[in-house]
Amino acid sequence: MIDLHFHLLPGVDDGPPDLDASVELARAALATGVDTIVATPHVSLEWPNTPATIVPGVRRVQARLNELAIPVRVIPGAEIALSRAMEFSDSQLRSIALAGVGCLLIEVPQAAVMAGLEAQLLHLHRRGHRIVLAHVERCPTFHDDVDLLGRLVDAGILTSLTAGALVGRLGKPLQRFAAQLVASGLIHNVASDAHDCLRRPPGLAQELADANLSDQTAWLTEDVPAAILTGRPIPPAPSNWPAAATRTRRLGRLLTARH
Repeated sequence: MIDLHFHLLPGVDDGPPDLDASVELARAALATGVDTIVATPHVSLEWPNTPATIVPGVRRVQARLNELAIPVRVIPGAEIALSRAMEFSDSQLRSIALAGVGCLLIEVPQAAVMAGLEAQLLHLHRRGHRIVLAHVERCPTFHDDVDLLGRLVDAGILTSLTAGALVGRLGKPLQRFAAQLVASGLIHNVASDAHDCLRRPPGLAQELADANLSDQTAWLTEDVPAAILTGRPIPPAPSNWPAAATRTRRLGRLLTARH
């Protein structure tokens, strides 16, 4: 499996503090069935990471995993705060895209309902950037107006859900909202958003199984993230993925036309 949103790099944000902790976190991910981790440190005012911190961090972690014969592949990326993304040039954004292929993992505001969120995301999208929205279940604006998220998805924007939200690890209200998003066919990926082994641990397959989504595990954690990381169109959703088939077919056409 591919974990598309994972805070693995040591000492660059609120993830592992050192290389040993990064190795422990990668081991824990491997034990859950993940063999590819996209390292997505925060890029924000608080954590102003750049390729100068991300790329060497990925190389350092990968080198240690190779030394220890831990079969986990680490791919560079970033979780970019929307406010920062709107300030960056296109070349700056491409330099911190997932796997360097132009798909941006965007963190939308989690503190309050945000006026203008739709316009900002669509503006970024129209600049030619493929977008994956991180942990959409935690965004108050989408709680307030789930149809807004539907419009973004129909425009070609992808979404990622936190695995722990599906099983109540983030609280019952977020669990209910996560289930609503799944039932509405508004989710394309499930990731762990892992930060450590205890408070925010890795895990995908068990959480999906506990949420009765085992039949969709391959699409959510292998097929879609593989397409995102290689720049290919998103593959069709499983036939039993609620309401998603039509959305995904349209999304595939949009992405093919744009790229």
